[in-house]
Amino acid sequence: MTRLARCRSVALNGVRGTVVDIEVHIGGMPGFSLVGLPDASLHESRDRVRAAVLSSREPWPLQKITVSLSPAALPKRGSHFDLGVAVAILAAADEVPLDAVDGVLFLGELALDGRLRPVRGVLPAVLAAERAGLARAVVPEANAAEARLIPGVRVFGARSLRQVLAFLRGTEILPEPADELEEAADPILATPDDSADLADVAGQSEPKRAVEIAAAGHHHLLLTGSPGSGKTMLARRLPSLLPDLSLDESLEVTSIHSIAGVLPPGRPLIVRPPFADPHHTSSAVSIVGGGSRVPRPGAASLAHRGVLFLDEAPEFPPRVLDSLRQPLESGSLTLARAEATSVFPARFQLVLAQNPCPCGNFGSTVHECTCRPDAVRRYGQRVSGPVRDRVDIQVQVDAPTMAELDVAAESAEPSKVVADRVAEARARQERRLRDTPWRCNGELPGPYLRRELKLSPSVTAPAFAAVRAGQLTLRGVDRVLRVAWTIADLAGRDSPTASDVHEALRRRRGEAA
Repeated sequence: MTRLARCRSVALNGVRGTVVDIEVHIGGMPGFSLVGLPDASLHESRDRVRAAVLSSREPWPLQKITVSLSPAALPKRGSHFDLGVAVAILAAADEVPLDAVDGVLFLGELALDGRLRPVRGVLPAVLAAERAGLARAVVPEANAAEARLIPGVRVFGARSLRQVLAFLRGTEILPEPADELEEAADPILATPDDSADLADVAGQSEPKRAVEIAAAGHHHLLLTGSPGSGKTMLARRLPSLLPDLSLDESLEVTSIHSIAGVLPPGRPLIVRPPFADPHHTSSAVSIVGGGSRVPRPGAASLAHRGVLFLDEAPEFPPRVLDSLRQPLESGSLTLARAEATSVFPARFQLVLAQNPCPCGNFGSTVHECTCRPDAVRRYGQRVSGPVRDRVDIQVQVDAPTMAELDVAAESAEPSKVVADRVAEARARQERRLRDTPWRCNGELPGPYLRRELKLSPSVTAPAFAAVRAGQLTLRGVDRVLRVAWTIADLAGRDSPTASDVHEALRRRRGEAA
């Protein structure tokens, strides 16, 4: 007698999930067949599932087992299908009631002894299941808090296959020891230091003002200065000025981190803007994402809705820096491979920090520069013109004098005070842009600026004078106007003045006040 059963799981492509039917047919001579474009890790599930079922003291069918993953044309990747395959086989063997598995999502990797190990991408998988009408989900206990972020889905977190079967059969669920196996966090994703305060940076009133404008309008920033002048300190304190993520943004960011396997333990929902700080030896794949078969998000996507900080920017390979040009404009990364094309969100705030020359002392009044003029020129050109053209604010960071240090000790503003001003400016932008898909001035496209937020010629005259002088591109005009709107928002004005445009133009050129 042939027997059939069906369970549900999810195939992930980028941050999008597609519900997959796991159909099992039992009948014929003993054997096992898995069809439906599975990858290598999914092919290996045959041995993991069989060992887990037998370790859980459940009978293994001694007939031909055919497992079909539908839709068949969609590539399936990952070990999270293990649990669904095991349950579907036992349901086809009449060991689990068929109605108990109807409308249930199954996610989880099986150990050989039947334990359930945590998997990546649970949040986007459960979200896809909820959109497909599934009302229940069974996931590893370590992923349960993440899965429960999706309202409308009842989640059962299990430690083993035995507990899952008891849940489906409606029998007593016996306790199991916890699986302490955890994935290592990705080193390119730095945890923002909650104790880092802008008041820790001595002096630097102009650079601090530039950081405040960048935070208020989500503008890209370039910090140039000699070693020890405070560039890295300023960049690392930028996240402390940013407001918390909205619920939709939190779910979006958490989905990316879940797929990458870098969710912090005990914190299933990311509520603060992320901060990615890759080393300058990082490859292009680690920055923009990718891989030979299964594209994974890189630092640019992990910094979505947060800050991507590239310290010692000229030391990064030019190919890596130039690969950021597309996401800086579109806010997303499209990674095409032979098997599939994945799209990852990447609307990050770029912060670059660089020395003025290889020795770092060019222009210093304290230390002598030992670099040849051509070496200084070549070093400055390592960050290409198209990348610089996409940076809204450039600022020279000089080491503070002793007089500035004495004054700064008494008048330094803490991050909370500056963050309050940033929050007020962001609120003004949200009110102004409430009927648009954008939330910050830094996200506004040029046509919208020129058409919906059109300013009088007398206000925009400084920017277009720079264009006529060959000092600014038309893209640069858009970026100057975005910064001018942010300066006006910080000042509480309804629209920019010519003075705001002057300041925005000065900050784009990196000129001193």
